[in-house]
Amino acid sequence: MPEPIPQSELLQKVLPLLDRYGRPYRKTGMVKARVAILEERVETHTADGLETVNIADPGDYIVTNPTKAGESYVLSSETFQEKYEPAGDGQFRPTGAIRALELTAEVLAALGLPDEFHFIAPWADPMVAKAGDFLACPDGKEEVYRIARQEFAETYVPA
Repeated sequence: MPEPIPQSELLQKVLPLLDRYGRPYRKTGMVKARVAILEERVETHTADGLETVNIADPGDYIVTNPTKAGESYVLSSETFQEKYEPAGDGQFRPTGAIRALELTAEVLAALGLPDEFHFIAPWADPMVAKAGDFLACPDGKEEVYRIARQEFAETYVPA
């Protein structure tokens, strides 16, 4: 596997395209969430396999999406509070929005990237991205991450 693209380099390439061609989306449905166990290791699996691995810090949240794959991921307490509000019974309602761009052949060519590549996610671990997936940036943040195609279709709608 080639060296993953640093987050700063991917941001520099992707943000202009996200600003110009990306669309706003919002998450639908409820998520389940809980406070992480100290240094808990979380593997994020999507319908097409392992996406990334993250180690939770004390106070972080482990979020599980209502998708067929049931992927789980780590969010800092601050980010979790910005993105979700309590809905009862350990479930939370999404409140934020993202700007996302599908990795079409044209977008990948404009970025000078192959159909599958790895980059460093905002949480400093490698993350895979593939043609057909979406690259997303939350409102007000300077970070980019992948949302797998199937999970994107299951959890996001145009804002």
